Amino acid sequence: MVDVIPERRLRYFIEGLGAAAVYGIYRIMPLPIASAVGGWFARTVGPRVGVSNRARKNLRRAMPELSETQIEEIVRGMWDNLGRVVAEYPHLSKFQVYDPNGYVDTRGVIRDLKDHPPPADRHYIFFSAHYGNWEIATLAVTQAGLKAAEIYRAANNPFVDRLIFHARSVVGSELIAKGAAGRRAVAAFHKGAHLCLLVDQKMNTGIPVPFFGRDAMTEKMLARLALRYDCMVVPVRVERLKGVRFRLTFEDPLSMTRTGDDEADQRALMTRINHRVEEWVRERPDHWFWLHRRWPD
Repeated sequence: MVDVIPERRLRYFIEGLGAAAVYGIYRIMPLPIASAVGGWFARTVGPRVGVSNRARKNLRRAMPELSETQIEEIVRGMWDNLGRVVAEYPHLSKFQVYDPNGYVDTRGVIRDLKDHPPPADRHYIFFSAHYGNWEIATLAVTQAGLKAAEIYRAANNPFVDRLIFHARSVVGSELIAKGAAGRRAVAAFHKGAHLCLLVDQKMNTGIPVPFFGRDAMTEKMLARLALRYDCMVVPVRVERLKGVRFRLTFEDPLSMTRTGDDEADQRALMTRINHRVEEWVRERPDHWFWLHRRWPD
């Protein structure tokens, strides 16, 4: 039997070298130029690669009212945004979200929390999606002076994951890998931290929750923690306005229902969360990462 492990390691190493080279090139460019180059390259090449067919398939199922021309425009816009996000990773420290002359127009409840930090026993869970440049959401939390723990899914390639970890180091949040998320999230609460996470990835260990009219396997840890610790659950939307200009909105906390049935209450909260993300995506479908295997085939 052929041992595929060394071959996989070699492939990961080569991919890692390529990612590091691209990262280095973008890093020496000014932020607006790097973002523009990344967007141009991705929207030129991305729609032609095979994985884009998954995005087209997801769009046809989620939004059947779209024409094929509209779908192609959305796929191209998705790649443009994704390419820009990649190019912006080496420049995350340049996003000073409370600088009135900076790149981000920040709105909503985070400004109140910045001026009036919550008491130690008041926990917040800030959720967003792979929408716009999602890293800016956590930057806003830490730059407001709040402790943050960020739950993330490690990249399959360990070399690429290390590179992303390095780029994220300027954010100032504790990174929690999904495998140990529940226990470490509770520990973070006890240390006075608040949670930041993305909620739009398929989780086979989750629960089926409607998303664009079809059940999608959705992680329920957010709801379990929110109900147990009486957290404020805040939707965070990151909209790309033009180039490297963003509107960052920390919306009002979601209401939570407590009926005494934990499973039903968790599902009800995750349904509200999926519905809010769906509203964002319907408004700006080119902002979302349609390449996810979000629904079962």
